[in-house]
Amino acid sequence: MNRSRRLWIAVAAGALLLGPTALGCSSTSAPKTAQIQVGDMPDGAEWTGVYFNELYGFLHVIQEGDEVNGKWQRPQKEKWGELHGKATGNLLRFDWTEYKTGVVGPNSKTSGKGYFKYSRPEGDNIDDRIDGEIGSGQDEVGTGWDAIKQRNVQPDLTSIGGTGSTDIGGGDWDQENKESGSPEPPAAPPGE
Repeated sequence: MNRSRRLWIAVAAGALLLGPTALGCSSTSAPKTAQIQVGDMPDGAEWTGVYFNELYGFLHVIQEGDEVNGKWQRPQKEKWGELHGKATGNLLRFDWTEYKTGVVGPNSKTSGKGYFKYSRPEGDNIDDRIDGEIGSGQDEVGTGWDAIKQRNVQPDLTSIGGTGSTDIGGGDWDQENKESGSPEPPAAPPGE
């Protein structure tokens, strides 16, 4: 076999091993979605509530019709996020965005899709729970997320986060001052 033929075979074999991107072709794959069945909600259950997970903290959820909105803040307060989705029975599919507190620029937020399935374990005096995943970009699966519904706790979406990664130091740095009222005069230093 001559040298140029061997070189051509080696290049072709390498391209096959590396995939279509090695030849300048784009590789498109379909988004990864959860293959999960919709069921009925347990008797008397509703999505509205507050759920706890050690990694994600308290997730506040409010359902209006089939639309569901939620917000969470991580326990160390370094990140907060929001989700918006649609509930069908005991299945919630949503889009999510999580913001890094005090960070601006392209690395200040991440986003993707996800799902939760609502359930009530067997037994007496057992807390309801949600189990699901969040994925990056168009993927709906990736990182597991489960949480326990807190009893007698009302959700408050306004208590979490802000308007996004533009909130630095307590306000929208690129917007007009939104505080109301009159400024207070400066106080005299102690001892004067």
